[in-house]
Amino acid sequence: MVISMKKIDIHTHILPKHLPKFKDKYGYGGFIELDHHKPCCARMVRDDGKFFRDIEENCWEPSARIKDCDQLGVTMQVLSTVPVMFSYWAQAKDCLDLSSHLNDHIAEIVRQYPQRFAGLGTIPMQDPDLAIKEMTRCVKELGLRGVQIGSHVNDWNLNEERLFPVFEAASELGAAIFVHPWDMMGENRMSQYMLPWLVGMPAEVSLAICSMIFGGVFERLPKLRVAFAHGGGAFPMTLGRIAHGFATRQDLCAVDNPICPSNYVGRFYVDALVHDANVLRFILNLFGEKCIALGSDYPFPLMEAEPGKMIESLTDVSVDVKERLLSGTALEWLGMN
Repeated sequence: MVISMKKIDIHTHILPKHLPKFKDKYGYGGFIELDHHKPCCARMVRDDGKFFRDIEENCWEPSARIKDCDQLGVTMQVLSTVPVMFSYWAQAKDCLDLSSHLNDHIAEIVRQYPQRFAGLGTIPMQDPDLAIKEMTRCVKELGLRGVQIGSHVNDWNLNEERLFPVFEAASELGAAIFVHPWDMMGENRMSQYMLPWLVGMPAEVSLAICSMIFGGVFERLPKLRVAFAHGGGAFPMTLGRIAHGFATRQDLCAVDNPICPSNYVGRFYVDALVHDANVLRFILNLFGEKCIALGSDYPFPLMEAEPGKMIESLTDVSVDVKERLLSGTALEWLGMN
């Protein structure tokens, strides 16, 4: 007997079909442009002409996404921008303008299709005051469920005290935060074999989790709802080492928070995008089903081709647990339950 369950995919990316010429608008370069070189396809290129990624119409066209969702059995997607658009390196006022453009686009799609999409905004994290202003607009005016942020902000890790007011504001607003890796560490040594995505991204996610734990963000803001992409990256498999390091070198690790990192397992969420059933079982045993939500990375090459299929394939997991993984955790994290 096949039981159809609601599926809410918390990890999907979207862009407007057309982007402004940000270089012309702001007077300097480094921004992404879209080259619609043939029907239903576009190239993401930097404004110096350097190629970044090919995309298809399901990256911007709601009807194409809905068609895919219907074929894949996905009830709702949570929309967020492509992380390369964060633009934390840009002047803060320009990043605010760019973010507002992207957020208005996501909000309009959610407004048109409220049963199929929820939205997360992007904010200029390099200027915490502007970030709080735009996050507040996203939640209170645009109706978005929260924001997506990067795993670091230029030279700041997420324990940076100047960023704490952003997390504090998110907690007060009831805004969900989705942390996605970007601008990967050591990228200049990973030019081959897609290594930034295969090695850099898992390390970036672990860096973000450890920074927030060691920096005391979760301790100071117990109601903050944060989800990390890619199953928590390298964090789950290295938690033993992290906890052991904390226990043996508290002089280095416990300077901002005296509580063992293991105590924070269960205090944040991760998506289920781990690409291996045994790894999924491992993080399910570590975090529990209440902290794991379906996430696919739609519509990019490293996505789970059939969102939720791996969860559904687990023969040693109950129907109730599968329902929680496929939709229940997402609803709780988004504040929609």
